Amino acid sequence: MSNLTIFDVAARAMSAQQVRLNAVASNLANAQSISSSSDAAYRAMRPVFETEYASFMQNTGVATVSAVGIERSQAAPEKRYSPTHPMADKDGYIYATNVDTNEEMVEMMEASRQYQNNVEVIATAKSLMLKTLSVGK
Repeated sequence: MSNLTIFDVAARAMSAQQVRLNAVASNLANAQSISSSSDAAYRAMRPVFETEYASFMQNTGVATVSAVGIERSQAAPEKRYSPTHPMADKDGYIYATNVDTNEEMVEMMEASRQYQNNVEVIATAKSLMLKTLSVGK
């Protein structure tokens, strides 16, 4: 990772935000899911990001980001008493996911805006390059 361009940095950032949006989509898709046990209940997912510095960082300040994994929430699922539900355990409880839809919507908006910011970076860099090329004409 020694020769990163502005396009490489923005593309990696966009890729990381896409991972974030995919996790949000999975969480929202499972927001109303239930299970018959605490262990089988869906847990919200969050991507783990890591900053990657270019080997020549001290001279240029170039750094980017990578999604290095996905972690499941450790929060306990919601336990509801519903003895007539077909998925209820022997004590009459069902377990709902720990996904907070409001939190997911905020996460989605922020990821979307970060993605849009990087699209704007690419557009600006392209425009500046084209203007630079036309200076000599």
